[in-house]
Amino acid sequence: MRFFTKLGRFLHWEKSSKPDIDLSGELYEQLKPFRFPLILIQLGLIIGTLGYVVLEDYTLMEAFFQTSYTFTTTGFGALKESEFNGLTIIFTSMLMLAGSAVLTFSVVSIIDVLNRGKLIAIIKERRMIYRVARLKNHFVVCYHNEYTIQLADQFREAHIPFVVVDPSPDFEGFAQRHRYPYYINEDPHTEIAMLKSHLSSARGVITFSKSIADNIAQIASVRLFEKELGRRPFYIISSAENAEDVEKLKKLGSDTVVSATRLMAQRVSAMATRPDMENLLEQFVYKKDTPLDLEEVIVPKSSWLVLKKLKEAHFREVTRVSVVGITQKDGKFITMPTGDTLITSECKLLMIGTSSGIRMTKKLLMKREKPEELKYV
Repeated sequence: MRFFTKLGRFLHWEKSSKPDIDLSGELYEQLKPFRFPLILIQLGLIIGTLGYVVLEDYTLMEAFFQTSYTFTTTGFGALKESEFNGLTIIFTSMLMLAGSAVLTFSVVSIIDVLNRGKLIAIIKERRMIYRVARLKNHFVVCYHNEYTIQLADQFREAHIPFVVVDPSPDFEGFAQRHRYPYYINEDPHTEIAMLKSHLSSARGVITFSKSIADNIAQIASVRLFEKELGRRPFYIISSAENAEDVEKLKKLGSDTVVSATRLMAQRVSAMATRPDMENLLEQFVYKKDTPLDLEEVIVPKSSWLVLKKLKEAHFREVTRVSVVGITQKDGKFITMPTGDTLITSECKLLMIGTSSGIRMTKKLLMKREKPEELKYV
């Protein structure tokens, strides 16, 4: 059974995820004007078919065929129209007039619905929502601005899935211009925006509004939403203009608050006082596809390494990765831990090594039992 499950995943046979919200109601509402013309067309075909069966020596299929091309005025003369009596000619004439009127009414109704523009917009939005529903462990980025544009470029390079949500009426044009792969045109802090962005499967939320009130509303809404879902907390990143707002957002539940002015000052200070360190960060941390990566990895509760010494992991020998720091669950940071340092549950290991080495280390940490490759080191 397990083999077939893996085979299905490999061949992409798994069932497609359903969105948290469906726009079928809105779509059906736009299609309502089509109901009456469709009913009239069906009535015309039924009446015409029965009429020809009664008036002429037609089979049911011949009567239906005669009615179809007569009612739609697309042809005449395929059957025995030359033998029609007076009553059948009058019936046929009335059927052609009724067909022309119904078809004209149907075309006018279709043009009226299309001119409103809502039907096409709903179809496009519904398609986008179904695409978003396939995402897992993505980030929901709230509000479109210059920060969002730069972050989108970084996320695309790092292959991190994300959805941008913004309420402005011309947002779709901006989203297409800046190549956002997934976007939702809604007010981000509303429940409908959270459902459309598939927040239930997201890793976290990033709110970049220049208004502190918008960021506060977004944080509060996300925290309430996660309580309703009963899931693990979302990782929330927000932006603030000054130190006072930074503290407010942290107290309200933001895990990380970014201040653009403060970050720029810190970066310029590092360039001025420690240019060599800044060059090192540029080469190995800020860039992609470098020989070395620096990454923080969480040790799961079920990991075999919990309550064991760091030297028992043999990371340097097996994966060529070095642990240069450990952040314990209470926030205490251990710099350059020794081999005798005890690894606790859900602590974070700051690792430096190649991308492939760090990926292999993550796989080793996920195992419940000590991996075979470590037993003989």
